[in-house]
Amino acid sequence: MTAFADVSFFPRNAKPLMSWRPYWAKRFGTAPYLPMSRAEMEQLGWDSCDVVLVTGDAYVDHPSFGMAVIGRVLEAQGFRVGIIAQPDWTSAEAFKALGRPNLFWGVTAGNMDSMINRYTADRKIRSDDAYTPGDVGGKRPDRAAIVYSQRCREAFKDVPIILGGIEGSLRRIAHYDYWSDKVRRSIVVDAKCDLLLYGNAERALVEIAHRLARREPVESITDVRGTAFVRRSAPQGWFEIDSTSVDEPGAVEPRINPYMTTAEQAAARGQGCSREDAPGSSAASAGQAPAGGQRASESVVRFLPNPSLRHKGAQPPRERSVIRLPSFEQVRSDPVLYAHANRVLHLETNPGNARALVQAHGEGAAARDVWLNPPPIPLTTAEMDWVFGLPYARNPHPSYADEQGGFEGATRIPAWEMIRASINIMRGCFGGCTFCSITEHEGRIIQSRSEDSIIAEVEDIRDKVKGFTGTISDLGGPTANMYRLGCKSPEIEAACRKPSCVFPGICQNLHTDHDPLIKIYRRARELPGIKKVLIGSGLRYDLAVQSPEYVRELVQHHVGGYLKIAPEHTEAGPLSKMMKPGIGNYDRFKQLFEKFSEEAGKKQYLIPYFIAAHPGTTDEDMLQLALWLKKNGFRADQVQAFYPSPMATATAMYHSGRNPLTRVRRHMRDPAEERVDVVRGERRRRLHKAFLRWHDPNNWPLLREALRDMGRADLIGNGRHHLIPSFQPATDGSYQTARRKNSTVASAAPGGGRRGSGTPTGDARSVAQGQPPRGRLLTQHTGLPPRAGAAGGSSPPRSGRGRPGKGRG
Repeated sequence: MTAFADVSFFPRNAKPLMSWRPYWAKRFGTAPYLPMSRAEMEQLGWDSCDVVLVTGDAYVDHPSFGMAVIGRVLEAQGFRVGIIAQPDWTSAEAFKALGRPNLFWGVTAGNMDSMINRYTADRKIRSDDAYTPGDVGGKRPDRAAIVYSQRCREAFKDVPIILGGIEGSLRRIAHYDYWSDKVRRSIVVDAKCDLLLYGNAERALVEIAHRLARREPVESITDVRGTAFVRRSAPQGWFEIDSTSVDEPGAVEPRINPYMTTAEQAAARGQGCSREDAPGSSAASAGQAPAGGQRASESVVRFLPNPSLRHKGAQPPRERSVIRLPSFEQVRSDPVLYAHANRVLHLETNPGNARALVQAHGEGAAARDVWLNPPPIPLTTAEMDWVFGLPYARNPHPSYADEQGGFEGATRIPAWEMIRASINIMRGCFGGCTFCSITEHEGRIIQSRSEDSIIAEVEDIRDKVKGFTGTISDLGGPTANMYRLGCKSPEIEAACRKPSCVFPGICQNLHTDHDPLIKIYRRARELPGIKKVLIGSGLRYDLAVQSPEYVRELVQHHVGGYLKIAPEHTEAGPLSKMMKPGIGNYDRFKQLFEKFSEEAGKKQYLIPYFIAAHPGTTDEDMLQLALWLKKNGFRADQVQAFYPSPMATATAMYHSGRNPLTRVRRHMRDPAEERVDVVRGERRRRLHKAFLRWHDPNNWPLLREALRDMGRADLIGNGRHHLIPSFQPATDGSYQTARRKNSTVASAAPGGGRRGSGTPTGDARSVAQGQPPRGRLLTQHTGLPPRAGAAGGSSPPRSGRGRPGKGRG
């Protein structure tokens, strides 16, 4: 297993990151922080920067922040790297702060897509930004990658622009944009960048930096994996595969046997011939074959073999093949072709067998192609250790310090607070959840660090992080328990084109041995000075139940009272569109969780997360989920509505109403190719969220109306078997939970703003003024006692929101 983790999975091994000869500026040494001003550059003895990175996030020198990783990787290659963080985008002046870059601009919107960062799933502007000092919103523009690229071009127009980050990755081809409700062009065209790097870009960026340093023109750098760029035509020697249409030939009529009479032909079709064999009739004469045994008006049909299939060598080599997707103009006007293009893109994501893709933008003289090279080769374990072992300061830049010189006051950066004591042990996810963008960015191949590298970082946090309390908040990644999991055969993995290794069931070629992860957990918690090691990343429980010993270790030593997992739904319809396991896997995990918690003598609780309004979810599905929640005693405070992120498979379902997980056809014949029920409109989205929060009196009027329309008025009443009561309590519209952050503030409408159907009963059991009596507090789980002080209005302990950039929304 160790050998499996330490070698490349693919026959085309890439050049190791550590093998490049350092650039001459290596002599300047390592900077304590990458400079953000000319004064800092002068202190380092620099007269200029080789690379200037522009980011929409505050600069935190920590390996969980993309710009810090890219900056330190380039610095280790010998380049002088400066950072311009959250610049004023209203003019180009802020982009001139560090002078002209010698090699290129590196541009990113930040750790999150700028539109997702600023807008909620209901398209409402957020008031906060976890990646900004003071949690202040509005410090980056909409579509920040495009705006920053434009300003960089204005500042120094002859400097190449290399665009990267998750915003660029998710918009590398024509994509549906939820906020404008239309299909937008590739960001390569809109940003007018010279190169786009998608996915984890260390390997590509290092190669490009060294080639630019050798004065190679950026226009000639077209052979680097994981890059996208504009070109006018395909180069010589490439084989183009046309995939611009989903149209198929219609039903083929049966060939006519030239030796059959007209009567026999009619009989074969179940028809008759009224003038059959009439003397001198045209029918009789038509039924007589000429002397040659064949009628003059017909000929024998000869079927010839396809010459391209005669021998295997005739197939074009994959490394020299490019698939032409439907053009931007086609997918913009035809949702079926959009779904088809999305399916093709996701089938070409395995670095071991992916082919290049090309998509035309524009028509006539303005036409040009956006060319996507195959994805980058994943980093080996040694390369991962090298990247995470670089000299990160693990703190925000000193310019963000408060009056006391710390980072916990008014200038605190919430995203850094969340990950300051957490460790990323791997990259990638082979779950393939259709609503998630991790796969499109990091890929399905798990890239794991070594055990020694992880333990060394734990010790580094213990010894160097100011204010460390002895608790590691997370040892995880995109998925907590995929560390060192992968295909049993490198050859099979390099050839596989499945979108998920765990749906509809766990692949027989996937090994699910959790022993290396268990060993890391045990070694970390036994270190001197470490009181607790928690697991905060999302858990794939269908994998976890394959290793009861892992569940035991997790439950008994790494859960802080609550464990968040994401079944997402209970019904087969929406789960099949999400590519998530059935609720039976959750039940099996819950049994193990409760068993091992009881063995340890601990009261611990599972907090399940669910998604409302996901494509493929009917109103009846949400009703069944609400009944399941009530039956199992859950009262969800946090409700996540489906958020159509760019390029996700579920977003293609949302836009097209088709299912790209199956073959996309214009005229569907197979029942498996059913149309997807798309939840659109504010009212229906509110209804699906209301089913998840069936216990909130503010939602009862909407639910009553919906249940009557669905013919389920039997669920309205005051008995235990009813979903919602028939009465409407007197309330000012507020709703208080154990977590103040999830509470609803009362409406400011004149006259008290009472919501409801207008038929309140004044029931004494109702929630009055948003203050339920002690012991009756609504929580995630009815079995949970109220947190100390919560009923009295004091702030409950702040729970983590997950690792930045790894949330489901």
